Amino acid sequence: MASSEKSTSKGQAWFCTTGLPSDIEIEVDDMTFHLHKFPLMSKSRKLHRLITEQETRSFSSLNPQTSTALTVVVAESDKKGKGHEIEDEEKEEEENEQETEENSFPHIKLEDFPGSSESFEMVAKFCYGVKIDLSASSAVPLRCAAEHLEMTEEYSPDNLISKTERFLSHSVYKSLRESIKALQACESVSPLAESLGVTEQCVESIVSRASSADPSLFGWPVNDGGGGPDLSLIPGGASSKSAKKQNRDNTNTELWFEDLAQLSLPIFRTVILSMRSEDLSSDVIESCLISYAKKHIPGILRSNRKPSSSSSTAASENEQREILETITSNLPLDKSSISATTRFLFGLLRTAIILNASETCRDLLERKIGSQLERASLDDLLVPSYSYLNETLYDVDLVERILSHFLDSLEERSSTALVEADGRSPSLMLVGKLIDGFLAEIASDANLKSEKFYNLAISLPDQARLYDDGLYRAVDVYLKAHPWVTEEEKEKICGVMDCQKLTLEACTHAAQNERLPLRTVVQVLFFEQLQLRHAIAGTLLAAQSPSPSQSTEPRPSATRNLTIAEVVNGNETRGEEEVDAGKWKKTVRENQVLRLDMDTMRTRVHRLERECSNMKKVIAKIDKVGSPATTVTDRPRSWSITKKFGCKFKTQVCDSQEATVVDHRSRRV
Repeated sequence: MASSEKSTSKGQAWFCTTGLPSDIEIEVDDMTFHLHKFPLMSKSRKLHRLITEQETRSFSSLNPQTSTALTVVVAESDKKGKGHEIEDEEKEEEENEQETEENSFPHIKLEDFPGSSESFEMVAKFCYGVKIDLSASSAVPLRCAAEHLEMTEEYSPDNLISKTERFLSHSVYKSLRESIKALQACESVSPLAESLGVTEQCVESIVSRASSADPSLFGWPVNDGGGGPDLSLIPGGASSKSAKKQNRDNTNTELWFEDLAQLSLPIFRTVILSMRSEDLSSDVIESCLISYAKKHIPGILRSNRKPSSSSSTAASENEQREILETITSNLPLDKSSISATTRFLFGLLRTAIILNASETCRDLLERKIGSQLERASLDDLLVPSYSYLNETLYDVDLVERILSHFLDSLEERSSTALVEADGRSPSLMLVGKLIDGFLAEIASDANLKSEKFYNLAISLPDQARLYDDGLYRAVDVYLKAHPWVTEEEKEKICGVMDCQKLTLEACTHAAQNERLPLRTVVQVLFFEQLQLRHAIAGTLLAAQSPSPSQSTEPRPSATRNLTIAEVVNGNETRGEEEVDAGKWKKTVRENQVLRLDMDTMRTRVHRLERECSNMKKVIAKIDKVGSPATTVTDRPRSWSITKKFGCKFKTQVCDSQEATVVDHRSRRV
């Protein structure tokens, strides 16, 4: 019978051409199926019951006395006048009987049928014995349809319920991607699929399969570049066969992340909560959340802000806010091992500010970013000020809060964090360099107040910076962009620097920088001269040390001082344990250069002392020329002359023999 069955679809009607006229109509949605009673009744208990009830109602509605209902007794005198009327009534009754006989087969409309007309078409084919091709997307609605039509094993052996169950168990639940597709199909038949346990089994399969996936592959789908590197092109890397396998694994991992992103938000939330309850790896959870956010929230990454082809179906602003808050609330709070997560988190934070997400959502993102701030780039920190309350171009307050969270997290993990021999944390030094770059970037903003610049600059402890060159660059940019600041503000801003931690190049530039206060210039010259003295002393000690032929063990002091000299000259080398005899001439030349530089610095200091002394003499002469009796009213004139000559400092600061230097810095420890 199955070989002769053929189905055709004409408009909104579906016909099964077996050579026999159909005797029943089944209506599902907007499609009418012209079928036969026997195949349907043999497989479905519910269709058997509906067809039987329909036939019973049809037979009971027929009038068995239609042919004898007309018993009219009339007089012979009236028969001639009314004969034509009786004949017309008899003809109309015969036509009604014929129409009733033609439409005697039942018409059944299936209300609330799970799935669609396509699912019922597969049911009809199964009833007729036609082979049907099952997939993860079609098996779930077909399983629900079979349950709705009561196609059980008790009613008929090898029925549709058992057939779909076997397919789901053997072909769907054993595959991660197939389970995701089946879970997506559960959305259209959600209530019945949940009651049958199909949704729960799909979620359990996804969680179990995802937990056994390779965590090293989770970074690739969230990177801007897409796939991983071509290992076959790396010298000494994996072989071509291994590279192909790696690329294939990356592709498969990326595909199931994309499949998971197709789920609706309620079902996706169910999957994530199940992953968290099973203590799944935070990398897996974060990768799922990142892929879902990139799919449904456009513009998270700055490199991917072009409207996609599916922009017409993009989520609304309220839907995007709900998705963002759901993703943020499910992000693991511990530090992620995926390097691309930091850029993604900054994208989420910018979107949260634009969408006006809740304070809790934004605070969670700031804390998460603060826990891994050392992975951020300068471009990540440049978050525009979206509020009219902020006068600056970039949100400086946001960076201050993130930096505060970083320092708090650094203190929490200080016991287990990697710390160098001198007490410096690599993460702290990376953040110090990052903040210096941010300060230099925002320093040119004319609306940036000196107090805000100062507070951010001193937020980091001294251990965050090996050299203060980056901080000096930021200070120089700020003073250049804000020439109207007072001398007091200049000295306060310059107080964030430690002149002892400036390299020789930075000292040389600062000594000739007219924008710096004179107090700062003197400090720079003093420490520059001090550095040169130590460098020259170290070079002389290294030169006087015995050659390798005279001594078999190197002198530690000579080796240490030579390294200092190399650092001052900007040539940081790790040094050798012994001074090679062939470098004697080079050492002598370096000694001569250092002596010349020291003389130059000494000359500059003496010149500044002479200028200061001359200005004091001029001021004294002007005071003598004036009234001999100096009164309180004469003081403004003296101060105006002092201002004219630029002497806004105490004269003792200009003394190169001053033993102490005032430190205005109040750094956080």
